[in-house]
Amino acid sequence: MKIACIGAGYVGGPTMAMIAHKCEGVEVTVLDINEERIAAWNSDKLPIYEPGLEEVVSAARGKTLFFSTECEKHVAEADIVFISVNTPTKTRGVGAGYAADMTYWESAARMIARVSHSPKIIVEKSTVPVKTAQAVERVLSNNVLNPGARFDILSNPEFLAEGTAIKDLEKPDRVIIGGRQTPSGLKAIDTLKKVYAQWIPEDQILTSNLWSSELAKLAANAFLAQRISSINAVSALCEKTGADVSEISKCIGADSRIGPKFLNASVGFGGSCFQKDILNMVYICRGLGLEEVANYWESVITINNYQKRRFVDVVISSLFNTVRAKRIAILGFAFKKDTGDTRETPAIDVCNGLLEEGAKLAVYDPQVTEERMKMDLSMDKFEWDHPYSERKAKEVNDLIECSESVYKACEGAHALCVLTEWDEFKELDLRRIYDSMVKPAFIFDGRSVIDGKAAKKIGFVFFGVGKPLDPFLTDPASPNSPANSARMSMSP
Repeated sequence: MKIACIGAGYVGGPTMAMIAHKCEGVEVTVLDINEERIAAWNSDKLPIYEPGLEEVVSAARGKTLFFSTECEKHVAEADIVFISVNTPTKTRGVGAGYAADMTYWESAARMIARVSHSPKIIVEKSTVPVKTAQAVERVLSNNVLNPGARFDILSNPEFLAEGTAIKDLEKPDRVIIGGRQTPSGLKAIDTLKKVYAQWIPEDQILTSNLWSSELAKLAANAFLAQRISSINAVSALCEKTGADVSEISKCIGADSRIGPKFLNASVGFGGSCFQKDILNMVYICRGLGLEEVANYWESVITINNYQKRRFVDVVISSLFNTVRAKRIAILGFAFKKDTGDTRETPAIDVCNGLLEEGAKLAVYDPQVTEERMKMDLSMDKFEWDHPYSERKAKEVNDLIECSESVYKACEGAHALCVLTEWDEFKELDLRRIYDSMVKPAFIFDGRSVIDGKAAKKIGFVFFGVGKPLDPFLTDPASPNSPANSARMSMSP
């Protein structure tokens, strides 16, 4: 069996690598028009960072796994074609800011129709709006050139979490395969099911109709994002009342009906899927006249944006209502640990909020390059997933310094902000950092990785999302404030 995958990104590359690694009797080719990306997949430095990915790729590459830019050739030869191209949020035109841009999808479908001369199973792998399969069927049927070509469309949504993608692929909670409930569609479902069944227990491979499968991915991401926004909303209440959100999370998570996952308060969620998928669902609901449903799901995004803005406002107000020309260390730029992905990372909004106030930022992240950081901070919203879009020109070089270590970033800083939960941030030498900073020295922990008690004992003014406020932050001007008297006496 020959499998081709159009799209060599965060979904296509790892997924196909795992199929090639686990399955006998298959030849998998990952395709992309981006020559630089394919060259990276064929090199010792892969284009994405994901724990365990390098080992899986190395085990299969050149044997059952191949990477190529010869898209038409390999699609023509394939029995199964996965489509794993970007479906970014539209930035202009009808539905801008909500609807998915299906340009790459339609282009892939037209190419498949043009080059195919034999029956094929077409698999939706990237996240798509409900009823995309119907549109793909129409494009294929109206553009096929060879009478020997026939197509069955399947929906096989991905449920990968960056940082644990290889574990998710090797031992998934479930695999969903949706297809037409016709003899041909059911046969196609069974064919793909047999591929996954080579390493996944059959009771974990769920089958459904096409529309249920397509909507399942959007709904799953919406539910997960909803949990994060819910606990973040509670975190704001905790700070005002003296409650501790980590204790609240523990109490809530102990309820078997709720469970403990996705209940960690933070500066906000990011990544390529949550916001995009919810906005897509909002757009679909409004188009179908479900205004109340659309408003409900849009509120999840509203809280997420509020949380990021609230974090920025706390930093500014704590630093005596001005950050102009002040050095602020940013620890972490990726949207989560164990990935170099910066798509929709909260760090972009936090950094832009501080830059607008004239702050000077020293940014450190172990996996994100200086080029990537500065590019992200010079692009308009949603432009990150449009590789050919015009990027807004901003002068960021004078205000952004990309540091080689945490300690370099913190030297001479007025404050440090933790925006990614990298493990190394849990083991920092806080005394060393404190001694190198301007006093009073502030820590704003957006990921609950710093020991607040230890930091305050050293002399830091500490803010943790959802934690009882440091006395200094409740009344920084008061000479009777314990934090004020202790820290201001250390000021140069």
